[in-house]
Amino acid sequence: MNSKERVIAALRREPVDRVPVFMWFHPDTASHLSRLLELPPGLVGDAMGNDVHQTWVNNNYAMEGITHEHDGESHVDDWGITWTRGYSFNQISHYPLATASKDEILAYQFPTGHIDEYLARMQTLAEASDGYFLGCDISPCAFEMYWRLRGMQPALLDMVDDPELARTMLNRCMDFAIQLGEAACDRLPLDWLWTGDDVASQTSMMISPTTWRDLIKPGLQRVFDVGKSRGLWVAYHCCGAMRPIIPDLIEIGLDVLNPIQANCPGMEPIELKKDFGDRLTFMGGVDTQYLLPNGTAAEVRRATAALLEGMTADGGGYILAASHTIPPETPDENIFAMYAEVGISREEIFDRAAQIRKAIRGADPVPAM
Repeated sequence: MNSKERVIAALRREPVDRVPVFMWFHPDTASHLSRLLELPPGLVGDAMGNDVHQTWVNNNYAMEGITHEHDGESHVDDWGITWTRGYSFNQISHYPLATASKDEILAYQFPTGHIDEYLARMQTLAEASDGYFLGCDISPCAFEMYWRLRGMQPALLDMVDDPELARTMLNRCMDFAIQLGEAACDRLPLDWLWTGDDVASQTSMMISPTTWRDLIKPGLQRVFDVGKSRGLWVAYHCCGAMRPIIPDLIEIGLDVLNPIQANCPGMEPIELKKDFGDRLTFMGGVDTQYLLPNGTAAEVRRATAALLEGMTADGGGYILAASHTIPPETPDENIFAMYAEVGISREEIFDRAAQIRKAIRGADPVPAM
């Protein structure tokens, strides 16, 4: 099986040669592995066995796709948000609507004139993705986009003090995601449309499920419909304890849920699989807070084996991924132990890296896993 065939089979709960993988790495982890594998950081995922090729076309690119060498370095994105590197990640240091009046908020314009530029990132990726499952990330779609413009506290206060203002702005956030999604679906041979909106913390929802259903759910239905109307799978990313809205997400058409933060209340992967596995595919669940950085290699193998067994009990419906990016303090032996349990050996990873280096030198395409 190549990567695309493997992911499609897993989504359809058909036999696979191994569970598909879509792993994300902390920037420092990617840098470490790039040195170990003698590859550019952007190609580490391919060497490690990722079956999905995907990139950001919405505001997440400004956060994750633009890298700075040193903490304290900054850039201003097309939304007017200032990002400053701290602890290896870009963090928001200025919110353009933080002190804006209501009229100024309503006059805000999204960067629709840059859509072709944003989608060019996907075009380049699509041309190099033969044999891979191809996704396009149009997140953040609603609340997370609004608070990046407004600031977390003002955004939450708007939802209480002026819900119609919040509704208008949340819908404009989703309108922009829809524009990106429609253009991407029309121009590219996508397999899924990736959406997302962090609306939960480590312990609970950041906004009540009732408020989410009132202000966000109807617009998110429109976002999902972009992919569903074109026969694509729809994936959704939300960190934290977001179990209360999982039935709602299924109702509006969700196919794949990520990242399954197992240490959050209500997010134990096997329980989620029992409750929703007949209607959802899950991606994630490998603990990055305790297991990967602090466990032994044997513990990582046992936990990964149990996760794989439980999450594929119905024959599929699972993509191996961590509950967050793999942290830099994770020992190499733990990373390789996790991959070994899914059937990707350390030797295979290094052989794959050698193939990629050879392809780079010869400018040949890298075959999918």
